[in-house]
Amino acid sequence: MIRFEDVSVTYEGAAEPTVRGVDFAVPEGELVLLVGPSGVGKSTVLGAVSGLVPHFTGGTLRGRVTVAGRDTRTHKPRELADVVGTVGQDPLAHFVTDTVEDELAYGMESLGLAPDVMRRRVEETLDLLGLADLRDRPIATLSGGQRQRVAIGSVLTPHPRVLVLDEPTSALDPAAAEEVLAVLQRLVHDLGTTVLMAEHRLERVIQYADRVILLPAPGAAPLLGTPAEVMAVSPVYPPVVDLGRLAGWSPLPLTVRDARRRAGELRERLDGREGPRPAPASAAAPAADVPAPRVPVSRVPISRIPVSRIPAPRRFRRGRTPDTVPPGVAEVRSLAVRRAGVTALRQVDLGFAPGETVALMGRNGAGKSTLLNTLVGLVEPSAGSVLVGGAVPHRTAPHELVRHVGLVPQEPADLLYADTVGAECAAADRDARAEPGTCRALVSGLLPGIGDDTHPRDLSEGQRLALALAVVLTARPPLLLLDEPTRGLDYAAKARLVTVLRRLAAEGHAIVLATHDVELAAELAHRVVLLAEGEVIADGPTADIVVSSPSFAPQITKILAPQQWLTTAQVREALA
Repeated sequence: MIRFEDVSVTYEGAAEPTVRGVDFAVPEGELVLLVGPSGVGKSTVLGAVSGLVPHFTGGTLRGRVTVAGRDTRTHKPRELADVVGTVGQDPLAHFVTDTVEDELAYGMESLGLAPDVMRRRVEETLDLLGLADLRDRPIATLSGGQRQRVAIGSVLTPHPRVLVLDEPTSALDPAAAEEVLAVLQRLVHDLGTTVLMAEHRLERVIQYADRVILLPAPGAAPLLGTPAEVMAVSPVYPPVVDLGRLAGWSPLPLTVRDARRRAGELRERLDGREGPRPAPASAAAPAADVPAPRVPVSRVPISRIPVSRIPAPRRFRRGRTPDTVPPGVAEVRSLAVRRAGVTALRQVDLGFAPGETVALMGRNGAGKSTLLNTLVGLVEPSAGSVLVGGAVPHRTAPHELVRHVGLVPQEPADLLYADTVGAECAAADRDARAEPGTCRALVSGLLPGIGDDTHPRDLSEGQRLALALAVVLTARPPLLLLDEPTRGLDYAAKARLVTVLRRLAAEGHAIVLATHDVELAAELAHRVVLLAEGEVIADGPTADIVVSSPSFAPQITKILAPQQWLTTAQVREALA
C-alpha cells in the first residue's frame, strides 16, 4: 500500500539530507509505528506519504514514494486526498470550518459524497471518538485534546485507505488516547485500513503496532522489524521495556499484562524496600531582596520574567486562606470561569508554594489550561479571586505581571517570532537581563545539535516546544506554568527537561504542569491535582493520587502493584 524506494529528502539550505536511504513497504491493513529521537525526520517521512513533502515544504526528494500505486512526487496532496488522510502535530492547521460537525463533514463535501452518506458517517465518527456532546461547539472553544480528536475525526469520515498520523495521542488524556487507539485498531483489523503513525509516547501505542520502523539518527537508514525486535535495540523505549531490560527479561515485554506475569520474582526482591519519593517542596533560604532588572516594554511577552528572590516556602491547604501571600506564591480561592457560555472552572481552591512541583491532571476539557491562563492573567475570573505574588493577574499590567509568573503554552509558536534560534536566544537574554549565552546553554541542554542559524519553523513540534521552554527559563520565573510540556518530546529530551525542572524547584521556584503524561507526573511532581468538569476532585501527594487511579497510574505502578513504585529509576536505585 505504501512503498519507499531509496528515498532521501534535502531541504533548501541544508548541508545534509534530513532523511536518506529510506526503503520499506507497508502492506495493506497494517498499523506501522515510526519511532526515533526528536529531529530524526519522522515528520518528513510522513509528509512524503501524503505528498506534503516536497509539494508544500519545498526541498528535493530523491527516490520514489508510492501510495496505492500513485507516485507522490507527481501527485499533489489534493490528488491523493481520496486515498490518504493526514493529521499533523498541530490540529489547528487542519481546520477550515468553525464548528465540530461542519469540520467532520468538510472532507466528504470536498469529495462530493451524497448527503445521506455524509450524515451517517458524521454520526458514526461522533460516537467513535466521544464527540457527540461537542457537535455544535465552536472549535475555538475546545481544549487542545478535544481539537486533536476533531482533527482525527475529520480525516476518518471520508474513509481513506491510508491514515498518516503524527503524534495523534500527544494532547489526549489517557482514556481518550485509549479510545482513539482502539478505533484505529478496529479500522485496521475490520476494514483493512493502513495506518502509518509517529508517536513519542510509546507506552501508549507500542502494543498496537504490527511492525515498527526505527529512525535511529538524522540521516541514518531506518530499521524495520517487529515491536519486540526493534525495542531490543532502540534508543527510545517505554517504561515497560526499560523495566524489562533492568530485570533481564527476554523477550522484552511490551504490555503491562505481559510484564505483570513475569514480575513475581522482582516483586519479591523489592518487598520491604521503600522507593524514593519526590522530596517535599524545598526550603529555599531567604535572601535580601534584589531589585529586578528592567524589562523593555516593547518586548514583554507574559512568559518572560526577570529574576527575583523569593522567601522560604509556605504551604497552603484547601479551604484555608492565609493572611498574606508571600512573593512567588499563587493562591486561588472559590475561582469560577465561564467562557463562551461554558463553565470551565467552578469553586476551585488551590495554593502553590515555592519549591513544589504540581501536576494538574484530568480528562480533556477539565479546565487545566483555563486555570493556567487565569494564573497568568489571560483569562478573567467570573467569580472568586486569584493572587500571584500578591498581584491580581488580570488587573496587572503585563510589564509588572512578568515579574511574578511565566507560561509556556501548548503552542510554542506563540512565543517564537525570530528568524533563527540564535536570534531568539539573544532576544531572550536581553529581555531577562541575563548573561549572554544563558538561553543558548538551555537550548543545548534540551536540544543538543541544534545550530544557531536554524529557523524555528524548521524544527519539529517537540523541538519548538523545547526552544520556547528555554526562552521562558532564561528569565528564571518565580512561578513557572507549563501546558503539556512533553508534547512532542522523546524520552531523552523529557529526561533532560525533568533535570532542568528539578533544579529550578530545588532553587525555590514553584512549578505547575498541566499534563496528560502520567510518566512525567510520576517522575517529577510532588503533588497531583485532579480536575473534572472544572472542579478539583483530588489534591494530594503524587503517589497517593496516581497509585489509586487506573487511568493516571504509570506503567511501573501497574506492573508492580500492590507495591507503590512509580518509576524504573526508583526500582533501579532500590535494587542497587
